Amino acid sequence: QVQLVESGGGLVQPGGSLRLSCAASGSAFSMNTMSWYRQNPGGQRDLVALINQEGSTYADSVKGRFTISRGNAKNTVYLQMNSLEPEDTAVYYCNAYSAAVNSNYWGQGTQVTVSS
Repeated sequence: QVQLVESGGGLVQPGGSLRLSCAASGSAFSMNTMSWYRQNPGGQRDLVALINQEGSTYADSVKGRFTISRGNAKNTVYLQMNSLEPEDTAVYYCNAYSAAVNSNYWGQGTQVTVSS
């Protein structure tokens, strides 16, 4: 069974940085696309950043501040978040898609709070 485990969330002051990590285990196949979403209570889950073989894309609100990257270990992804703003406060979810089995997987989420 495929599991995604996120880590790296926490409380940070405005202007600070955090690095989120996500590792997918239990899959015999590589994840073709890995991405990060975020969601606030009562809100929808929005795409923050995505990375695949074609490159990476970002939500307009995080361009120039966040960087998504794949790790050297199989099926890992990172989100470096700089110049954090209170509006970045949310639960961040890792997502992974495997084309080999046409399946989408979600992590349990990690809380990021930006506050002074």
